[in-house]
Amino acid sequence: MTTTWRSSAGIGLVLIWGLLLAGTGQAAYPDKPIKLIIPWAAGGDTDALKRVAANAMEKPLGKPVVVVNITGASGTTGLREFKKAAPDGYTIYSVHDSIHTTYYVGVSDLNYGDFEPICLLTSTPSVIATHARSKFNTMKEVLEEARRRPGTITFGATLGSTSHFFPAMVEHDVKAKLWKYVSYEGTAPRMTALIGGHIELAETNIPGGKEQLKAGKMKLLAIATEKRHPALPDVPTLKELGINVTYAVNRGLIAPKGTPEEALQKLEAACGTVAKDRGFAEAMEKMGSDVVFLNRKAYAEFLKKNDVLNAEVAKALGFRRKGSR
Repeated sequence: MTTTWRSSAGIGLVLIWGLLLAGTGQAAYPDKPIKLIIPWAAGGDTDALKRVAANAMEKPLGKPVVVVNITGASGTTGLREFKKAAPDGYTIYSVHDSIHTTYYVGVSDLNYGDFEPICLLTSTPSVIATHARSKFNTMKEVLEEARRRPGTITFGATLGSTSHFFPAMVEHDVKAKLWKYVSYEGTAPRMTALIGGHIELAETNIPGGKEQLKAGKMKLLAIATEKRHPALPDVPTLKELGINVTYAVNRGLIAPKGTPEEALQKLEAACGTVAKDRGFAEAMEKMGSDVVFLNRKAYAEFLKKNDVLNAEVAKALGFRRKGSR
């Protein structure tokens, strides 16, 4: 009888404890896979970079990070879908500077302030290039002619995107109209036009620029970094030329507003672990991107400053939206 009573009592205690745990709903985060929405097509720069990051995050999180590509409308289709996600830490989003540009050109009604920052992970510097047959051999020559004949040198860009805002920031800094913009939908047609000599200038990145330089199809005129980049030591910075512009495609992660603090902390910590991983750094180097980690607080400040700058450039370009600065 005693044995039976003790067994029953033990079972009762286990049941009570289970009910208490169920009542709190406090299963340790994460207890299932995490979805990472990438708003760009599979195989593109952002997709390639973030798939490496997603794989690297699995170890510190202890659960898979599953990539889902939701494309369309300059990345804003994926952003709108993400806005509908439950704020439970199980859906996160791959974000870059287009969250500012699409807002200020009126493509999207969502901006960085509608979400919770998690971390900045990578920064891909922008390079100004011309085709191999161009009469320009240096950025100094380009700027001299642009000042003599403003608005005549063609610069390929996807209008309203980062590839448009970058050269516009150069104009904004020198306080002069320099370029005649020619619009292309995406990087591939823009690079084809540049190599073919149909436009004089365009933005490229380090691996793409190095490949075309080696093939004798491009000249690299300037890079938008603080100091000369070790991958392109012979390419001067814009700052060396008196233009106070640094620019890169900065890729980070965000979460829905209202995401639990525990989830945000663990996601942030996982990013920090990934940023210190040598294998991740080597993979990013091959893709022409620098590992630049900012935690939640620092990333929030970064986004705020970047947003102000993008708002100014959008205004200078003639884009207007209700309520913009």
